[in-house]
Amino acid sequence: MLQTKIVDILLIEDSPTDIELTVRALKKNHISNEIHVISDGAEALEYIFGSETKARMNNNPKVIILDLKLPKVDGLEILKRLKGDENTKIIPVVVMTSSKEERDIVESYKLGVNSYIVKPVDFDKFVNSVNELGMYWVLLNEAPN
Repeated sequence: MLQTKIVDILLIEDSPTDIELTVRALKKNHISNEIHVISDGAEALEYIFGSETKARMNNNPKVIILDLKLPKVDGLEILKRLKGDENTKIIPVVVMTSSKEERDIVESYKLGVNSYIVKPVDFDKFVNSVNELGMYWVLLNEAPN
């Protein structure tokens, strides 16, 4: 039987460096108790929509942080699936990516993203962005039960 735990943040990111920085920034500022990291798009879809989904997604994460440039299945496809499903469409999704391409930004908003953040290159700015993202979506935002 699947053991379920409440996941505050589902981080879908393939860069080990960005994963480490994001998790460290969130934990350093005591923003999240439980962060679940997935590093490729196919694994993310399996986690969200797979056979044990009902048990796992009964406790929807407070926010999903999604990179667009992922191996196997890209972030736009994941976003499309999330926002097209009755069980997951209310979960806030923040795209955090290195892409500044207008078509990625426009397509993300058309698909229903809640926020689009371009990853800062500077370490301190990156940590600050993650901190502000976590503060808002995990601590301040009031989501439906």
